[in-house]
Order: sequence, then structure tokens, then C-alpha cells
Amino acid sequence: MQLYNTLSAEERAELIDQAGKQRLTLSFYAYAKIEDPKQFRDNLFIVWNKLDALGRIYVAKEGINAQMSVPAENMEAFRDTLETYDFMKGIRLNVAVEQDDHSFLKLTIKVREKIVADGLNDETFDVTQIGVHLNAKEFNQILDDPNTIVVDFRNHYESEIGHFKGAITPDVETFRESLPIINEQLQNHKEDKNLVMYCTGGIRCEKASAYFKHQGFKNVYQLEGGIINYAKQIKEENLESKFIGKNFVFDHRLGERITDDIVSQCHQCGKPCDNHTNCENEGCHLLFIQCDECKAAMGNCCSDECQEIIHMPLVEQVKLRRGVKNGNMIFRKGKSDKLLFKHSGELSDTPLATAKTLANREASGELSETKPIAIRQKIKVKKVLIGKAEHYYVKVGVGLFSIENQEVTIGDKILISGPTTGNQEIIVEKMFVNGSENILAKVGDKVTMSLPFRIRLSDKLYKIIS
Repeated sequence: MQLYNTLSAEERAELIDQAGKQRLTLSFYAYAKIEDPKQFRDNLFIVWNKLDALGRIYVAKEGINAQMSVPAENMEAFRDTLETYDFMKGIRLNVAVEQDDHSFLKLTIKVREKIVADGLNDETFDVTQIGVHLNAKEFNQILDDPNTIVVDFRNHYESEIGHFKGAITPDVETFRESLPIINEQLQNHKEDKNLVMYCTGGIRCEKASAYFKHQGFKNVYQLEGGIINYAKQIKEENLESKFIGKNFVFDHRLGERITDDIVSQCHQCGKPCDNHTNCENEGCHLLFIQCDECKAAMGNCCSDECQEIIHMPLVEQVKLRRGVKNGNMIFRKGKSDKLLFKHSGELSDTPLATAKTLANREASGELSETKPIAIRQKIKVKKVLIGKAEHYYVKVGVGLFSIENQEVTIGDKILISGPTTGNQEIIVEKMFVNGSENILAKVGDKVTMSLPFRIRLSDKLYKIIS
């Protein structure tokens, strides 16, 4: 039985657009004892795949952590799949403030050691002894108490674009780094202060609150449902927002606006901006803040070096990446000497601008007329399916394809796409058709060509037409 994605992100985006139906972006988590995470994972994939549910989900023996996109018409059926498990009966689903049908384009469910990498030995303390949950109104009230210390348990690139006023915002890249830092920093306030914590959806605080109670903190509180639920409640109840700016989210949107305040700067020019992007150079993929003008000038790149690399032939780009491991060696979250206006650690509560002001300035022509590339515009590539992969000759680096739909000629730009291969674009410079070098391949022909990457039998071959 198929327990993995067979469609690329581009293909899925196309199907979503064709369907024309609303999707809801949501998140949830639950701590529980799961005896067989692998079987649990497979069961979820089968039922969620039938509902066209997409997202990034982690399961472990300690529970589940999920960020998802579900068709609105399937929400009740989706809830029913959760209700079959006792530990998820009546679970709170944090529905996003801003909706985007393309927030997730694949269903990825991974088995992990933990649902959040916290670096803690759970056997040394009772993880069920958590802090007091606060709703939005209660959270606002306790923030006004002079005996309150509020801590942001997110990472530096999250808090930089938005945070609660007066919060401690640790300059960390991972959740596990912040725990000992805060423990040390607040050693003298275990009994006389309210330790109030928050994160995106509440899952990090769930474990952190139990840890700090174990460390001897007497008055431990956490924002129930995190910033996502807080934003929903202040809107519904017409409450003051003590959160300023954007809430960073882990999908294609990379953020949803809570208030109009812009509290961060473009990392390249210093203009007020809170839009994250990933460097276009696949060998860098740095996450950083970039304004529309710099995006246009730099081609979505973080530096001149990366801009030069993306214009190299694909073969040369692959050579540069060879031997470089993935993970933090490549996917650094916004820390680079090239980013002159990067700020983290102690952050200001003073807005640099408002989203409405910037929008008005752009509309009046005061700013550059360059518009940001919308998510769905970036995802869509006009292409036509022309064939499929038949074989890959490892020793010589040659791929064999069958042409089934349309002709391909020298100079055509093609896309090879598959679950493992990803999306690889190349220009056909030389090919062999039915064993002989030729400039044209027709329907029914077998084509071989040298490739700088490995292909698989599940890969499809497309011609890019614009």
C-alpha cells in the first residue's frame, strides 16, 4: 500500500487550484504514550491521504506534533480520525489567523525520538506536572503584573519579526538551547516572580513548564494554545494585543500578521520589513528577512556569491554542493556575517513602521513598484508531461527516459520530478535517441542523456513551456 507522496509540490499546487475549494491551515499536539509509533504513523497516513490532508507531522513514543492543511469540507471527517484515539478526543485545533491554500503541499509524517527536540531526560522529572494554562485575557492581565517575567521560547528568527512586549527573547537557534539559558538567568527569582512563557502553538511550553517546575520555580504559567490561539481569541473577544508584529509559522507562508506593527528590518538594506525568504542558492538556503527591492535586485539571494552561483550551469552548482552535509551546515536560520541588519537577543518593542503605511507608500509610488512574488506564483511552473524515467546507469551517470506525449529537442528546458529526486531543471544540450545521437525525440522514442544527479523509476519528465 502506498504510504508516501507521489506528487511533487508543483503538481499538488496545480490540483488544489483546479479544485478551487477552501483549505484550512491548522496545528495541534498531544503528549501521550504511543507503543508503536511506526504503525501509528502508517495508520494516520492512510486515513489522512484519503481526505487530501497535507502537512508536516512528527510522531514519537511521547505523542504527536502536527502542522497541517485540510480541505474545509473534510474538517469533520478529519476530526473523526482524531477522535478514534483516546488521547486526542476533544483536542484543540489551532486554526491559522491567515489562510493560504498552499500552506502545505505534501503529507509528510515522520517518526522521531521526540515530537520536539528539547534535549531533556524525561525520566528525571514528571512531564505531567505542567504550569497553569492562561487564555488570552488572563495572559494580558498577568503581563501587567510587575512581578511577572515573560519568556519567548521560540528561536531568534521567530521572535525577531514579532513578540510580546517586554519579553525575554533568547538568542538561540533551537528550543533546547533556551532551557539552560533561562534557568541560569532566572536563578534568583524562583519564588518571587511569575515565570510566564509562550511559543507558537503551545507545545514547547508544555514541556518547558514541567521542566522549570522541576527546577524549583513556584509560579509557572503558559499561554494556552500559544500565539496562534491568542491571536484568535483577541480577535473574537476584541481584546488588546500585547503581541506586536508577525507570528512566524513553519509552512510556505513563513508568517501570519497579528498586528500592523513592523518591528524588524530587511537584513540587506535595513528598511522596515518582516518578510522571510530562503536564499535561492540550494547550497545555501539561508533563511533571512528580505524586502521587495532587495529581492528583485538580488534574485532572492542572500549575497553576491550566491547570486553568482544560481546563474551557473546546474552541473557546476551540484559540484559546489558535493560533500556538504545537509542540516545546519546549509540550512542556517538567519545567522550570517553578510546580513548587516540582522538583530536578535534583546529586541525593541518600538515599531519601525506599520504594514499599512508601507502599503500606502508602495501604492503611491514612493517605494519601488516591484511586487513580491506570491507563493502560488513561485510554485507554479507551466509545463507539460512528456515522459517518464526508465532507468539510471549509475557508473556513467546517464538517465533513460521513454517519450510518451510530446516531442523534445535540443535546447528545450526540461523538469525531472519525483518524491526523492525533487525538482531538477536542466536544458537538453545533448541526447541519444534510440541509441544514436539526435536533436529530436518523438513519441515512442527512448532517450538517454547525461545527468548530474540520480533519477528514480517514479520520476516524471516534463517540458517547461514558459
